[in-house]
Amino acid sequence: MPLVLKLIARNAWRHRLRTSLTVAGVVVAVLAFGLLRTFIDAWYSGAEASSASRVVTRNAISIAFPLPLAYKERIRAVPGVKRVSWANWFGGVYKEPKNFFAQFAIEPASYLAIYPELVLAETQRAEFIRDRRACIVGIRLAEKYGFRLGDTVTLKGTIYPGDWNFVVRGIYRGATAQSDEQSFFFHWDYLNESLKKTAPRWANGIGIFVVEAERPDSVAEVSLAIDSQFRNSSAETLTETEKAFQLSFVAMSDAIISAIRIVSYVVVLIIMVVMANTMAMTARERTAEYATLKALGFRPSFLALLILGESLLLAGSGGLIGLALTDPAVSKLGESLGGFLPGFVVSDETRLIQIAAAAAVGIVAALAPIRSALVLPIVAGLRAYA
Repeated sequence: MPLVLKLIARNAWRHRLRTSLTVAGVVVAVLAFGLLRTFIDAWYSGAEASSASRVVTRNAISIAFPLPLAYKERIRAVPGVKRVSWANWFGGVYKEPKNFFAQFAIEPASYLAIYPELVLAETQRAEFIRDRRACIVGIRLAEKYGFRLGDTVTLKGTIYPGDWNFVVRGIYRGATAQSDEQSFFFHWDYLNESLKKTAPRWANGIGIFVVEAERPDSVAEVSLAIDSQFRNSSAETLTETEKAFQLSFVAMSDAIISAIRIVSYVVVLIIMVVMANTMAMTARERTAEYATLKALGFRPSFLALLILGESLLLAGSGGLIGLALTDPAVSKLGESLGGFLPGFVVSDETRLIQIAAAAAVGIVAALAPIRSALVLPIVAGLRAYA
């Protein structure tokens, strides 16, 4: 075995430039695959992190149409409902339009109870609930913009005009790596009281009601019961699971995501072809050597092991380097995306697929050269010396 490993290592670096370029190609392919897969995972992370016991109620026509605040008591009275909260999308601008991050006006106590994945210190939670002008921000958002406890943050309204001032009373963390840590939450009452004075027609309007069912298996019944309450009213409702609600936004760009998924696999196929060509060239150059080894009594399995080992060494080296570069690249790309994709982290599944893809490239690229070496007649191969 040591002889085989020694020959594999020497053969792999016999043509240093070709080997370096081949390894570099595998690195780029594995890295690109990891980035594309991570982008897809992050796109669906909100839906995958959804709770099975939460449902979202919105206007049946469109989420752009508000629901009356009075609906909360009727929803709370529905059998099987444990908690009810509500939220409005704010859509403000922090300093410059490029500084994008999600902003929600919420009912603090009930919303935080329904979303335990927003981990907040008890003292900060109490301060947030107490101060009507308070806000809480995700830790990654705080790190990006330098928000600290007690800071005043001003958002320029786009949906709700004017300058809105908030005091940072809490910095939350996500319960898991996929949890959103880049959002901004503040009091719905603060927004509503201001609207009563400046834009009365917008007052008491709710974007969505978030409902927690007592049991996950009662979600369907609760959803039907809520919608039946408001059937034939001036503002009919559509209640769906939180995951379905999240996926409704993802579906808007489903064609783009499908294209990205296809490209991720095409990249691997392209490098597989390049790798196969490299191994084919290597096999042709070593025809005489393989014939000599056969003449000396080495078994066909020995030749197959030499070729497969070299192919796996090249692919494996590129794959490991690409895998090592994926996390830093994802981190850098996540920073450039701002808060656009919460949960932009490399999953263990993506890492396993990257490793499997590199191994598959090495194995497939070696198949044709192995077959050629095994069927090579000794006499014909030795003529290559002439």
